[in-house]
Amino acid sequence: MITPDPQDTPVFACDPAAIDAEVRSSHLSAAERLLRHDAAEVLELPDGFAFRYGAEQYALVTQFIANERLCCPFFTFTLEVTPAQGPLWLHMTGSDEIKAFIRASFA
Repeated sequence: MITPDPQDTPVFACDPAAIDAEVRSSHLSAAERLLRHDAAEVLELPDGFAFRYGAEQYALVTQFIANERLCCPFFTFTLEVTPAQGPLWLHMTGSDEIKAFIRASFA
């Protein structure tokens, strides 16, 4: 296992301009939809939150992750895709500070 260098830890700051201007508005709408409205279940984790979605939301969830990694590089994303078109679980985790940010912004 590779141990990350503490100097490589991303700064806790969002940069919406890191997302192309043409997709920024749709990304913000997708974030609002996914994290506030569409999750069938939200679980609080010790270091973040897990959001459950239907299998049909796979493309939206993966596009959200791709864009969110650009503007908020401090998140750790884990996407669990269950068999037989079962639910998706998106885990957004990080430090205590990041968990508070998720709670205040989305959960």
